[in-house]
Amino acid sequence: MGRLTTHVLDTATGRPAAGVRIDFWLIDVDNNRHLLKTVETNADGRTDGPLLQGDKFVAGRYELVFFVGDYFSRVGVASADPPFLSEVPLRFGIADTGSHYHVPLLASPWSYSTYRGS
Repeated sequence: MGRLTTHVLDTATGRPAAGVRIDFWLIDVDNNRHLLKTVETNADGRTDGPLLQGDKFVAGRYELVFFVGDYFSRVGVASADPPFLSEVPLRFGIADTGSHYHVPLLASPWSYSTYRGS
């Protein structure tokens, strides 16, 4: 059974990013966004459970929006005003509903990267 998970690593401090708000959206065929849920990362920088699983894990286009500007401000990492990165949107597709899709974010106040993990 497939599922979708995520986590956030703070590459400026070398720690998991706890308390990062993440909005999770479905992107429909007309490119409209539909908010599925809002979650927050735990002390390990992960969500407490999968974002999607079971019969809700369907093929389609999705977006994760990570509110990293609020996080870096809260933990006291120096940044510009306004911050260079405030929200990081990641759009991706799920094609294989039998697979585990893991979409992590590695972020600093000035850069980010992601990949499809498993």
